[in-house]
Amino acid sequence: MKNYVSASVLSADMLELKNEIKKLEKSRIDMLHFDVMDGIFVDNITFGLPVLKQVRAATDMTLDVHLMITDPMKYIDSFADFGADIISFHIESESDTAAVIDRIHERGLKAAVALRPATPVESVFKYLSDVDMILVMTVEPGFGGQSFIPETLDKVRAVRNKITELGLDVNVQVDGGINADTAAAVRAAGANVLVSGSYLFAAADMAAAADSLREDR
Repeated sequence: MKNYVSASVLSADMLELKNEIKKLEKSRIDMLHFDVMDGIFVDNITFGLPVLKQVRAATDMTLDVHLMITDPMKYIDSFADFGADIISFHIESESDTAAVIDRIHERGLKAAVALRPATPVESVFKYLSDVDMILVMTVEPGFGGQSFIPETLDKVRAVRNKITELGLDVNVQVDGGINADTAAAVRAAGANVLVSGSYLFAAADMAAAADSLREDR
């Protein structure tokens, strides 16, 4: 399965966002990861629809929108209208998981279910045949720059094994503390979509940094 890198805009220089996006494009980054936090589901507030609209106008990159919000169903249509290509939402949210998946697909987008480090991985198994991706958080959602939680590798491994057992074509994404040191471990466990923020944006050579996430050098 092909490996992809999704750059978390949470670590970008927001005053230079258009230039940051151009750097992502030149560095052959596969996706732009757009974290949406409502200050309720997680203890932080980030970007909303107006910023997404501007980002969509500035690039043709795949926009990988991660909703860390209490009621994702309420906003699926809006994020679809404003340019999302993939929408991830949390199984721990208050919305009905199956209904949100259906609505995302009805809007012609790819759907992903995310889970926190403490959430049993088995909770997503019944949705595997309905989603395009599972997002295993490898840090507690809410803030960038956190250290990778090694115990989450077991969740990555378990969900990949279940996907293989069922014969499905589902991506496994990881988000949190992903750098050259942790990338090999998550790939070995079965992840193939790696979200990275500070590691990419702080790199002197972003393209080389992205390559180090996709494959061993």
